[in-house]
Formats: sequence, structure tokens, C-alpha cells
Amino acid sequence: MKMAVLGFLAGVGVVMVLGVEADQRVAFAQRAGGPTATSAGDAFVAVQTTVGDAYQQVVVIDPRQQAMSVYHVDLKTGRITLKSVRNIRWDLQMLHYNGDNPLPQEIRSLLPS
Repeated sequence: MKMAVLGFLAGVGVVMVLGVEADQRVAFAQRAGGPTATSAGDAFVAVQTTVGDAYQQVVVIDPRQQAMSVYHVDLKTGRITLKSVRNIRWDLQMLHYNGDNPLPQEIRSLLPS
């Protein structure tokens, strides 16, 4: 589940990187620190994080199409590799997946109507 979330976030970042050349230079330059998110209006959300000294992971989310993609940017060469693409529409319809108790319906049953 954590890898899916990280992958989702990485995909969002890559669309931003691919969409505007300036964003690519900025994303490639941001090697230090934790994840950073960028949004181009309401079109895309991009989140990038550096993984070790090897690559930068960028997740690009398209809220309109309810899809995400994950990219790796090689820190030495700048080469961009598409790792995953997924439509998340149905994922977001689930009440829970691989979760621990209390489950959402159990919490709902404890609350006043």
C-alpha cells in the first residue's frame, strides 16, 4: 500500500516535469529534502522525492481523469523512465483495503445518526 501511494505521488510529479521544460530543470535540481508537491491550476498535481543517490521519483496525478503515473529520473543522466500508470477511479470508491480495525463501517456504526 505504501509503495502504491509513493507510486501515485511520483506519477503526479512527472507530468509536471514533462509538461514544462522549466519544471524539469527545477525538479532535477531539487535533490535534497523530502517530498515536494506542485500543482498547475487544477490540471495536475505533481509530487517528487529523491530516493537515495540513484533517482528522483515523480508522481503525477490527473484529478480530471482520476489517473496517476510514476516516473524515475536518473540523477546522473537525467533520463526519465515511466514506471507505472493507473486509473485510480475505482480505487477511490473502496471503503477500505488492507486496513486494520476499526474498519470504516465499524466506526460509522459507533457514531450517532
